[in-house]
Amino acid sequence: MSSTEETLAHLSRMVDDLSEVVARQEGEIAMLTRRVQLLMEREAERESDMGGQVTLGDERPPHW
Repeated sequence: MSSTEETLAHLSRMVDDLSEVVARQEGEIAMLTRRVQLLMEREAERESDMGGQVTLGDERPPHW
């Protein structure tokens, strides 16, 4: 196998490896996006149930 063929084989393998990584990351991003969406929906429902009241986590510290 010539040097050029070795280089092409190496580059081809790298492209395949990177393609697998991108495909895996696409799935992870989709899952995380869905989780964030669900959390945002839950928070919106929680805020709606509270009727706009400030919760302890939303209060400013006394020195402000």
